Amino acid sequence: MTDPIMYTAPARFKQRKAAEVLPFLNAYIAKKEQEIGEIEQMVQRYEKRRLLEERAYQSMSALRRLLSGKKPDHHLAVEYIHYVKKPMEKVRMLRLEIEHARAIQHSEPTAVVALSQDLEAEMH
Repeated sequence: MTDPIMYTAPARFKQRKAAEVLPFLNAYIAKKEQEIGEIEQMVQRYEKRRLLEERAYQSMSALRRLLSGKKPDHHLAVEYIHYVKKPMEKVRMLRLEIEHARAIQHSEPTAVVALSQDLEAEMH
C-alpha cells in the first residue's frame, strides 16, 4: 500500500565519473567567471548612468525641473529590477555553479559526481 520513498537525482543532473569531467572544468570555470565579470560591468554602467541622471536633474533650476519631469518612482523600480536585481541573481547562480565545479575538481577522480546540464553541454 505504501511504497518506500526512493530518491532519484533530478533529471537536470547527469551522473559521471569525476575523471571524465576534470579536463573541461578549468575552461568551464573561466567562462563562468568571465560571464560574471560582464554582468557586473553592465550593472556598474547602469548605476553610474542613474547617478549621472540624478545629478543632472538635481542641478537643474526649479523651472527646468518642472518642465522636464522626472521618471516616476515605479519606473525606476522596474528599471532597478531589470538592470540590477535580476542580473545579480544570475551572478549568484553562476557563483554556485563555479563552487560546484571546484568541488568536483577537488573530489576523487573515481568518484561519481552530478553534472548540471550546462556543464554537460560544455563537455560536448
